[in-house]
Amino acid sequence: MKSLNVLTEIKKNEFIAVYRTSDKQKFINIAHILIENGLKTIEVTATTPQANEIIRELSQYQNATIGGGTILDSASTKAAIEAGASFVVSPGFDTASAKLANSYGVPYIPGCMTVTEMTHASQYGCNIIKLFPSNHFSPKSIKDFQGPLPQLEFIPTGGVGIANSKEWLAAGSYAIGIGSEITKIYDSEGPKGLAKYIRELLKHK
Repeated sequence: MKSLNVLTEIKKNEFIAVYRTSDKQKFINIAHILIENGLKTIEVTATTPQANEIIRELSQYQNATIGGGTILDSASTKAAIEAGASFVVSPGFDTASAKLANSYGVPYIPGCMTVTEMTHASQYGCNIIKLFPSNHFSPKSIKDFQGPLPQLEFIPTGGVGIANSKEWLAAGSYAIGIGSEITKIYDSEGPKGLAKYIRELLKHK
Protein backbone atom coordinates (compact mmCIF):
# COMPACT_ATOMS: atom_id res chain seq x y z
CA MET A 1 0.00 0.00 0.00
CA LYS A 2 2.88 2.33 0.79
CA SER A 3 4.29 1.85 -2.71
CA LEU A 4 0.91 2.48 -4.32
CA ASN A 5 0.43 5.68 -2.34
CA VAL A 6 3.82 7.00 -3.43
CA LEU A 7 3.15 6.22 -7.08
CA THR A 8 -0.24 7.90 -6.83
CA GLU A 9 1.45 11.05 -5.50
CA ILE A 10 4.03 11.00 -8.30
CA LYS A 11 1.31 10.74 -10.91
CA LYS A 12 -0.76 13.48 -9.27
CA ASN A 13 2.22 15.84 -9.04
CA GLU A 14 3.11 15.15 -12.71
CA PHE A 15 6.63 16.60 -12.48
CA ILE A 16 9.74 15.21 -10.80
CA ALA A 17 12.59 17.63 -10.18
CA VAL A 18 15.80 15.80 -11.13
CA TYR A 19 18.72 18.16 -10.67
CA ARG A 20 22.29 18.16 -9.41
CA THR A 21 24.26 20.73 -7.47
CA SER A 22 27.85 20.96 -6.27
CA ASP A 23 26.90 21.23 -2.61
CA LYS A 24 24.22 20.21 -0.14
CA GLN A 25 22.93 23.64 0.84
CA LYS A 26 22.37 24.78 -2.73
CA PHE A 27 20.30 21.66 -3.41
CA ILE A 28 18.18 22.26 -0.32
CA ASN A 29 17.73 25.97 -1.13
CA ILE A 30 16.40 25.05 -4.59
CA ALA A 31 14.20 22.31 -3.12
CA HIS A 32 12.52 24.80 -0.77
CA ILE A 33 11.63 27.03 -3.73
CA LEU A 34 10.27 24.08 -5.72
CA ILE A 35 8.08 22.76 -2.90
CA GLU A 36 6.79 26.19 -1.91
CA ASN A 37 5.74 26.85 -5.50
CA GLY A 38 4.01 23.52 -6.07
CA LEU A 39 6.63 21.15 -7.52
CA LYS A 40 6.46 18.59 -4.74
CA THR A 41 8.28 15.52 -6.09
CA ILE A 42 12.06 15.71 -5.92
CA GLU A 43 14.64 13.11 -6.90
CA VAL A 44 17.89 13.60 -4.99
CA THR A 45 20.63 12.32 -7.28
CA ALA A 46 23.37 10.26 -5.65
CA THR A 47 25.96 12.29 -7.56
CA THR A 48 25.09 15.31 -5.40
CA PRO A 49 27.38 15.65 -2.36
CA GLN A 50 25.79 14.36 0.87
CA ALA A 51 22.79 13.09 -1.09
CA ASN A 52 21.46 10.87 1.68
CA GLU A 53 21.69 13.71 4.19
CA ILE A 54 19.63 15.81 1.77
CA ILE A 55 17.05 13.01 1.50
CA ARG A 56 16.90 12.78 5.28
CA GLU A 57 16.29 16.51 5.65
CA LEU A 58 13.80 16.94 2.80
CA SER A 59 11.80 13.85 3.76
CA GLN A 60 10.68 15.77 6.85
CA TYR A 61 8.38 17.79 4.58
CA GLN A 62 4.84 16.50 5.03
CA ASN A 63 3.67 17.72 1.62
CA ALA A 64 6.56 16.52 -0.54
CA THR A 65 7.59 13.18 -2.07
CA ILE A 66 11.36 12.69 -1.93
CA GLY A 67 13.25 9.95 -3.76
CA GLY A 68 16.80 8.82 -4.39
CA GLY A 69 18.17 8.99 -7.93
CA THR A 70 21.14 7.80 -9.98
CA ILE A 71 21.10 4.66 -7.83
CA LEU A 72 23.34 1.98 -9.32
CA ASP A 73 23.42 -0.91 -6.82
CA SER A 74 21.67 -2.50 -3.87
CA ALA A 75 23.93 -0.88 -1.27
CA SER A 76 23.03 2.58 -2.58
CA THR A 77 19.37 1.57 -2.75
CA LYS A 78 19.41 0.49 0.90
CA ALA A 79 21.20 3.66 2.01
CA ALA A 80 18.73 5.92 0.19
CA ILE A 81 15.70 4.09 1.60
CA GLU A 82 17.11 4.16 5.13
CA ALA A 83 17.67 7.92 4.72
CA GLY A 84 13.96 8.27 3.97
CA ALA A 85 13.63 7.98 0.19
CA SER A 86 10.02 7.23 -0.81
CA PHE A 87 11.09 5.96 -4.24
CA VAL A 88 14.31 4.97 -5.98
CA VAL A 89 15.33 5.77 -9.57
CA SER A 90 18.18 4.30 -11.57
CA PRO A 91 19.63 5.23 -14.99
CA GLY A 92 19.50 1.51 -15.83
CA PHE A 93 18.00 -1.69 -14.40
CA ASP A 94 19.69 -3.51 -11.51
CA THR A 95 18.14 -6.78 -10.38
CA ALA A 96 19.43 -6.63 -6.79
CA SER A 97 18.17 -3.06 -6.36
CA ALA A 98 14.73 -4.02 -7.69
CA LYS A 99 14.46 -6.92 -5.25
CA LEU A 100 15.67 -4.89 -2.29
CA ALA A 101 13.37 -1.95 -2.96
CA ASN A 102 10.44 -4.35 -3.31
CA SER A 103 11.26 -5.92 0.06
CA TYR A 104 10.97 -2.44 1.62
CA GLY A 105 7.76 -1.65 -0.25
CA VAL A 106 9.49 1.21 -2.08
CA PRO A 107 8.93 1.81 -5.83
CA TYR A 108 12.00 1.15 -7.97
CA ILE A 109 11.93 3.03 -11.29
CA PRO A 110 14.67 1.93 -13.71
CA GLY A 111 15.84 3.79 -16.78
CA CYS A 112 15.35 1.88 -20.04
CA MET A 113 15.71 2.58 -23.76
CA THR A 114 14.78 -0.69 -25.47
CA VAL A 115 11.89 -3.15 -25.44
CA THR A 116 14.31 -5.85 -24.24
CA GLU A 117 15.34 -3.75 -21.22
CA MET A 118 11.73 -2.85 -20.47
CA THR A 119 10.57 -6.46 -20.68
CA HIS A 120 13.34 -7.56 -18.32
CA ALA A 121 12.49 -4.82 -15.81
CA SER A 122 8.80 -5.69 -15.98
CA GLN A 123 9.59 -9.28 -15.01
CA TYR A 124 10.75 -7.90 -11.65
CA GLY A 125 7.61 -5.84 -11.10
CA CYS A 126 8.95 -2.59 -12.56
CA ASN A 127 5.99 -1.43 -14.62
CA ILE A 128 6.84 2.26 -14.41
CA ILE A 129 9.86 2.98 -16.54
CA LYS A 130 12.11 6.01 -16.69
CA LEU A 131 12.40 6.64 -20.44
CA PHE A 132 15.99 7.79 -20.47
CA PRO A 133 17.42 9.72 -22.11
CA SER A 134 14.12 10.86 -23.59
CA ASN A 135 15.74 13.27 -26.05
CA HIS A 136 16.36 10.14 -28.13
CA PHE A 137 12.58 9.68 -28.42
CA SER A 138 9.44 11.63 -29.22
CA PRO A 139 6.18 11.76 -27.22
CA LYS A 140 4.72 9.33 -29.76
CA SER A 141 7.20 6.73 -28.51
CA ILE A 142 5.08 6.13 -25.40
CA LYS A 143 2.23 4.64 -27.43
CA ASP A 144 4.73 2.78 -29.62
CA PHE A 145 6.18 1.03 -26.56
CA GLN A 146 2.77 0.43 -25.02
CA GLY A 147 1.68 -1.43 -28.17
CA PRO A 148 3.63 -4.59 -27.26
CA LEU A 149 3.94 -3.66 -23.56
CA PRO A 150 0.54 -2.25 -22.50
CA GLN A 151 1.27 -2.84 -18.80
CA LEU A 152 4.02 -0.21 -18.75
CA GLU A 153 3.88 3.47 -17.82
CA PHE A 154 6.64 5.95 -18.67
CA ILE A 155 8.43 8.87 -17.05
CA PRO A 156 10.46 10.65 -19.77
CA THR A 157 13.58 12.27 -18.36
CA GLY A 158 16.48 13.99 -20.06
CA GLY A 159 15.73 16.59 -22.69
CA VAL A 160 12.29 17.46 -21.34
CA GLY A 161 11.62 21.04 -20.33
CA ILE A 162 8.99 23.73 -20.23
CA ALA A 163 8.87 23.93 -24.03
CA ASN A 164 7.78 20.31 -24.59
CA SER A 165 6.43 19.10 -21.24
CA LYS A 166 2.78 19.56 -22.18
CA GLU A 167 3.30 17.51 -25.33
CA TRP A 168 4.80 14.65 -23.32
CA LEU A 169 1.97 14.77 -20.78
CA ALA A 170 -0.65 14.81 -23.53
CA ALA A 171 1.00 11.71 -25.01
CA GLY A 172 0.31 9.78 -21.80
CA SER A 173 3.40 10.22 -19.61
CA TYR A 174 2.91 8.96 -16.07
CA ALA A 175 5.03 11.90 -14.94
CA ILE A 176 7.95 13.92 -16.30
CA GLY A 177 11.49 14.39 -15.04
CA ILE A 178 12.67 18.00 -15.28
CA GLY A 179 16.36 18.59 -14.66
CA SER A 180 18.91 20.97 -16.09
CA GLU A 181 16.48 23.86 -16.62
CA ILE A 182 15.97 24.13 -12.87
CA THR A 183 19.60 24.85 -12.00
CA LYS A 184 20.11 27.01 -15.09
CA ILE A 185 17.21 29.27 -14.12
CA TYR A 186 18.32 29.39 -10.50
CA ASP A 187 21.88 30.32 -11.44
CA SER A 188 20.88 32.95 -13.98
CA GLU A 189 17.73 34.44 -12.44
CA GLY A 190 17.92 33.55 -8.76
CA PRO A 191 15.16 32.36 -6.40
CA LYS A 192 12.49 34.70 -7.80
CA GLY A 193 13.25 33.61 -11.36
CA LEU A 194 13.03 29.95 -10.40
CA ALA A 195 9.74 30.49 -8.56
CA LYS A 196 8.31 32.17 -11.66
CA TYR A 197 9.56 29.32 -13.87
CA ILE A 198 7.92 26.68 -11.65
CA ARG A 199 4.60 28.54 -11.60
CA GLU A 200 4.71 28.75 -15.39
CA LEU A 201 5.59 25.05 -15.70
CA LEU A 202 2.64 24.08 -13.51
CA LYS A 203 0.19 26.58 -14.97
CA HIS A 204 -1.77 23.98 -16.93
CA LYS A 205 -2.59 21.93 -13.81
